[in-house]
Amino acid sequence: MSDPMRPRASLRTAVVWEVLQEALERRVKATGRESLDVLDTGGGSGNFAVPVARLGHRVTVVDPSPNALFALERRAAEADVADRVKGVQGDAHGLFDVVERGGYDAVLCHGVLEYVDDPAEGVRNAVAALRSEGVLSLLAAGLGGAVLARALAGHFKEARQALENPAGRWGEGDPVPRRFTAEQLSALVEQTGLRVGAVHGVRVFADLVPGVLVDTEPGALEALLKLEEAAAQSPAFHSVATQLHVLGETQGASGA
Repeated sequence: MSDPMRPRASLRTAVVWEVLQEALERRVKATGRESLDVLDTGGGSGNFAVPVARLGHRVTVVDPSPNALFALERRAAEADVADRVKGVQGDAHGLFDVVERGGYDAVLCHGVLEYVDDPAEGVRNAVAALRSEGVLSLLAAGLGGAVLARALAGHFKEARQALENPAGRWGEGDPVPRRFTAEQLSALVEQTGLRVGAVHGVRVFADLVPGVLVDTEPGALEALLKLEEAAAQSPAFHSVATQLHVLGETQGASGA
């Protein structure tokens, strides 16, 4: 089972986890509280919620799937953090039907905006859940990564369709309803009044490199991870990343 607490175990989460962990550490220092209140919207079975709870923080996970919340409960118990993880059924649209407005030091919104009817509303709700000083971790599917992947697979018409489609979809069979550019995600964050603290490309190479190469070449996994971490910070690679991560900060938090 992949775990962001062990970055080498998961190329899919390593970059995001490093950025998130550093942001939480900054909030701990700024608030003087060792335990923060964290909201994970669409947090599913706890891929990030449980590791965040292991750091000593209190995490509330909102997800529409009862099965995911059941898995979250089991995972939290196995990790001995059940007392710091709470799962509630709900979604980004009706977020404040189930959680407190303005009650969190950090909000995670990972893999949510692709599926909501109104991404701007989803971001607004996530930001409204923050305290006056807080951080938003936003992760969504990247347009360029999908175009590149379809082209490299030989599906050139689908690649062009994804490139030209307003939602970034390559066809009727595309399982992802919507994709974004780094500029689009940054604009959604800035429209709420938050400052964009950082933008990272996620899975720039990981989804393109043959798995057999990573598994069989000595040191390949660690080298690929280091390459991902280096490329993630370069704007030149944001346009080809499978996912994009934006860290938003309230005006009060940005100087912390």
